[in-house]
Amino acid sequence: MADIKELRKRMEGALASLKSEFSGLRTGRANAQLVEPIDVDAYGSKMPMTQVGTISVPEPRMITINVWDKSLVGAVEKAIREAGIGVNPVVDGQNVRIPIPPLTEERRKELAKVAAKYAEQAKVAIRNVRREGMEAVKKAEGGEDEQKKLSEEVQKLTDEMVKKVDEAYETKEAEIMQV
Repeated sequence: MADIKELRKRMEGALASLKSEFSGLRTGRANAQLVEPIDVDAYGSKMPMTQVGTISVPEPRMITINVWDKSLVGAVEKAIREAGIGVNPVVDGQNVRIPIPPLTEERRKELAKVAAKYAEQAKVAIRNVRREGMEAVKKAEGGEDEQKKLSEEVQKLTDEMVKKVDEAYETKEAEIMQV
């Protein structure tokens, strides 16, 4: 039997993943989530930025990282430079300051394309869950009426989730394109 609650949970997981990816996309404002996923070479292994220092956003166009171990300041700076996020970190003692430059029109368009790609991946994931749900409906015991009702529910859920993905994308695109 196709469990609608389970399908909803899996589709919402795809939506949550999309929102997480969107949070890492740079807009014109500083956001701690821009540097959180960056791994730093520390103590012979890769460690997330959140485990080597305190990340804060003291003003709209500045991210600061207070590195706990002074010997890791260089590694943090190097990791940020190599992350390809288009920022230039400045070392200030045990702090690494990251000024966030305003986005150029060209960069805004690139980021909007990346956001569109993320949205499309989320839709594909939702459609895959829908396909599995429809296959489960076909295999399910019960009459034709029951199967038709279930497949309509699965389709309605899919449409609802795709609409949420589109709304999330439109919001993110407006945020990126805002000057």
